[in-house]
Amino acid sequence: MAMLEFDNVAVYYGKVQALRGISLTVEEGEIVALLGNNGAGKTTTLSTASGLVKSHSGRVSFNGTDITKAMPWNVVGAGLIHVPEGRRIFSTMTVLENLLLGGYLVKDRALVAKRIATVYELLPLLAERSTQQGGTLSGGEQQMLAIGRALIAGPKMLMLDEPSMGLAPLIVARVMQVISEIRDQGTTVLLVEQNARAALKVTDRAYVIDGGTTTIEGRAVDLLGDSRIIDAYLGA
Repeated sequence: MAMLEFDNVAVYYGKVQALRGISLTVEEGEIVALLGNNGAGKTTTLSTASGLVKSHSGRVSFNGTDITKAMPWNVVGAGLIHVPEGRRIFSTMTVLENLLLGGYLVKDRALVAKRIATVYELLPLLAERSTQQGGTLSGGEQQMLAIGRALIAGPKMLMLDEPSMGLAPLIVARVMQVISEIRDQGTTVLLVEQNARAALKVTDRAYVIDGGTTTIEGRAVDLLGDSRIIDAYLGA
């Protein structure tokens, strides 16, 4: 049974159809990438899974439970956590305060403290900056904070929307390394990325979304050598 499954999901914004029958699966323990150009439907796919956008038809399930009509906080409670594009940290709050907000649904304060300690081990820069306001961090540090905040919720699956956007190549490599480490610690990952080369180096499988539907699917290692992917996303 797939951990996350989209079955012929259609989404409209008014009269504009954003998703045209998306079907995809993410298995437990995988890192799966969604690739595609701007406006292809990648962000809408994540927002539909997290309950921020409601589908017109089709079914979304998580761990065998239908979440098509679920409210966002119930999706979070089920362990499906969405890190949106643009980081969206609280700039006037400290790093620690941002992390604490990630555990707002977790009633066990000792568990929250334990998860913060684990995040500090994974992302030691956050420990060094714990009393610093989020808005004073660099772009890469803010992305790490957004990921760290999501981990405090104890996700079974983490959905990341464009985590490398606007970052220098060395920082992108570190972000991808962190994503791999998160999977190694037991969290499944669904990754939306325009940096196809960086994404395919750390993912198990990928889907290409174009015009609101999946057009290509395969193992990442195969797609790195696929002429269609090379021509459209990787260059010569």
